[in-house]
Amino acid sequence: MALTVLNFQSQYLRGNTSVSIILPDRPVGMEAKAFYQYPQKFKVLWLLHGTFGDHTDWLRKTNIEVYACEKELVVVMPNGLNSDYANWDGFMMGYSMFDYLTEELMPLVYNWFPVSAKREDNFIAGLSMGGGGAVKFAVNYPEKFAAVADLSGPPKNLRSIYAQPKEKLDRRLINRVNNGGGVEAYLNSYQNSWDKLADLAGKGVLPRLYFTSGTKDYMYDQYLQFKKYAAEIGLDATFEEIEGYAHEWRFWDLTIQRAISFFNLDEE
Repeated sequence: MALTVLNFQSQYLRGNTSVSIILPDRPVGMEAKAFYQYPQKFKVLWLLHGTFGDHTDWLRKTNIEVYACEKELVVVMPNGLNSDYANWDGFMMGYSMFDYLTEELMPLVYNWFPVSAKREDNFIAGLSMGGGGAVKFAVNYPEKFAAVADLSGPPKNLRSIYAQPKEKLDRRLINRVNNGGGVEAYLNSYQNSWDKLADLAGKGVLPRLYFTSGTKDYMYDQYLQFKKYAAEIGLDATFEEIEGYAHEWRFWDLTIQRAISFFNLDEE
């Protein structure tokens, strides 16, 4: 595969940002000129990192380049800081990560690289924070993605969490809700995947959904809670628990392979 690391000034992130992009290589025996002029548009996976990560994580800690090569799949890995893939208007000059993906990065990739913009050719996945981000994009833009994979980042019931004593709420959640304008504003915004999934379940508009967790993951109970909720709201989704794994890269290297299989990329 060919690897591109693009650094550019982003309108939505208000500064320079980096994105790693895996691109299919010229097949052995094919003339270079013929390959680079070939009009084929490749399928693409938008692959999101987790908390404390960046655009290099998947490349450094998994074999994603090998898996992409096997399927002639373009993989786009943006840099999202610890943003929860949300817009943060109050952060410095503003950091609009949610808008950045769909309004800037996707048009850039579709127009600068041989990538298909068709829904059936677009997939999104992520681990932990990135898994939650992938679902967030899917429920707000179901027309853009054929399938979604959430690895170790189950949607959460904010109402239930906020019913706890305030001293039990972590700083990250408090900041997230404050950024959203308070609990009610947050619940009524694009960030509330929990309710949006219920609103869209059974309407035939959602991408295909894959959720997975290791049984030793510290969020495994939240995953089971979400799985129960999914059954209650009639959400059509695939769930997979894998024994012995925690919140770890060995698990994500395994499950990104399973996610790619779930995407069924060979289907025309």
